[in-house]
Amino acid sequence: MHPWERDARLLREAVYKGPNYGILVEIACTRSSEELLGARRAFHSLFEHSIEEDIAFHIHGFEKKLLVGLVSAYRYKGPKYSEEVAKSEAKILKNVIKDGAKKLHEEEEIVRILTTRSKLHLKAVFKHYKETSGNYLDEVRNLLLILKQTVQCLCKPETYFTDVLDVSLKGIGHDFAKEALTRVIVTRADVDLKLIKEEYHQLSGVTLSHKIEEIANGNFKDFMLTLIARGDQEN
Repeated sequence: MHPWERDARLLREAVYKGPNYGILVEIACTRSSEELLGARRAFHSLFEHSIEEDIAFHIHGFEKKLLVGLVSAYRYKGPKYSEEVAKSEAKILKNVIKDGAKKLHEEEEIVRILTTRSKLHLKAVFKHYKETSGNYLDEVRNLLLILKQTVQCLCKPETYFTDVLDVSLKGIGHDFAKEALTRVIVTRADVDLKLIKEEYHQLSGVTLSHKIEEIANGNFKDFMLTLIARGDQEN
């Protein structure tokens, strides 16, 4: 299956079986602009409407605004950004999150920043946020999970995927856990699996391969270990 079709089907399932905000954020924020556009085109072809329509119809409130913006994004990926604007937007995020984003215009500011800025620009925003607040944005207490996932997927995807692996490997007897483990390893094997493995090792104290050897079995175990080995060669 082509990666764009795979992502389109994952997006569809995430809306209709849940919804699963994490998978929607994951695909919208960890893929390149071209990959996300390809997934959206595949979605049109497969389901004869857009992923934006599905999200807007089935999801409500702040989550709808954020997710529609994220899946619609086509981010600039060049080297230029404004340090002053990044500082200004870090201050906006700090004030909004401190106040709980209770006002509509404040919610819109969060959505604007997270859905329109380049990943390089956002890394600068989050750096200035840390410098002025003393905390990493994704570690703020009581931060909405969807915001934590968005921040991590945009700028620290290996941290996000390590968390997904950790949860799935602790619940490997359940279908959702097996699906999550498969999704991460299949989609990241040729991208950043080496970084994810290193972070997982630091988090858990065991290697990802060893953990899978320990808890998985049969063809599934062999398939996962083969992809992990390929990831070592590709990354």
